[in-house]
Amino acid sequence: MPRTRSLAFSELKIGILAVIAMIIAAIVIFTLGGQGGFFWQRYSLKVRLPNAAGLKGGAPVRLAGVEVGAVSALDFVGAQVDVTIGVSKGYRPRITDRSKATLGSMGLLGQATVDITASSSGQPIPEWGYIPAVAAPGFADVTVTANEGLEQATLLLQDLRKGRGTVGQLFTNDALYTELDRFIASAQEVTADLNRGRGSLGALLKDRAAYASLEASLKNLQAITASINAGEGSLGKFLHDEQMAASLKSTAGNIDALTAKLNRGEGSAGKLMNDPALFDRLNTISGRLEDLTTRLNAGEGTAGQFLVNRAVYDNLNSAVNELKGLITDIRRDPKKYLNVRVSIF
Repeated sequence: MPRTRSLAFSELKIGILAVIAMIIAAIVIFTLGGQGGFFWQRYSLKVRLPNAAGLKGGAPVRLAGVEVGAVSALDFVGAQVDVTIGVSKGYRPRITDRSKATLGSMGLLGQATVDITASSSGQPIPEWGYIPAVAAPGFADVTVTANEGLEQATLLLQDLRKGRGTVGQLFTNDALYTELDRFIASAQEVTADLNRGRGSLGALLKDRAAYASLEASLKNLQAITASINAGEGSLGKFLHDEQMAASLKSTAGNIDALTAKLNRGEGSAGKLMNDPALFDRLNTISGRLEDLTTRLNAGEGTAGQFLVNRAVYDNLNSAVNELKGLITDIRRDPKKYLNVRVSIF
């Protein structure tokens, strides 16, 4: 009998050690597994999604890429899915009402995950509260986008083969290729001429004297600018002399006053601008002058005949010439024309 009791106690010790080892193993698994620790160290949150996209219980929950919990349950709410997640309480300040939850994956075709953006502002979401969800492009969306890109690339290649657009013409149009080849050859010739110092630009690049002349011109320009900034010369005084500025201001004031007087109709110019009677008189005089000019051009009157009738001009010119000849003869022989007789009774 004593031997039998001793064996039972030994077995009991082995069982107790096995239970303790299992507890220690569970603690190590929960600690190293990255699932948020024991249940009293986690709190529950929810994410409502239109499509779970293969998400399963136990799937990782990541906060800014760091695994902080796991999916504990998935439940239908109408046509949508409520995903319940357990997150370590130590991350509660970083999950606020400004955080967003999306479906992610571990690798392109790996296990589905719940990704949460971390936020240092906003109010922490309380336990069993909902994290705002946003849609994330899935593999199908990426495939569709890639397919559309391939279709666009195919259409582009077809257009190039048909010679559409500038690049297409470059591939298919021999004349355009020839012109481009000529342009490149011309550009090479220009570059070669520049390197040999031909032309103004080539001389500027190669000729030291041209460079020195340009440098001297720039220095002179700098000196002129400095002189102007120093107030030297007429332009410098114009920019810096307060007396000249005052004079210009006074001139501008006088012009303003003169303009005001003209607008008020003061003086001859003002009346001309504003008095209709004066304008009408001037208009009448202008009309009369125009009528007189018309009559003169038509040859009316003595002055008109003198302007347009060549015979009148010739006769007048002939009379003047004869008068000049008569005066010359009188001066040469006055007795011939001035014969005075005196009779005495």
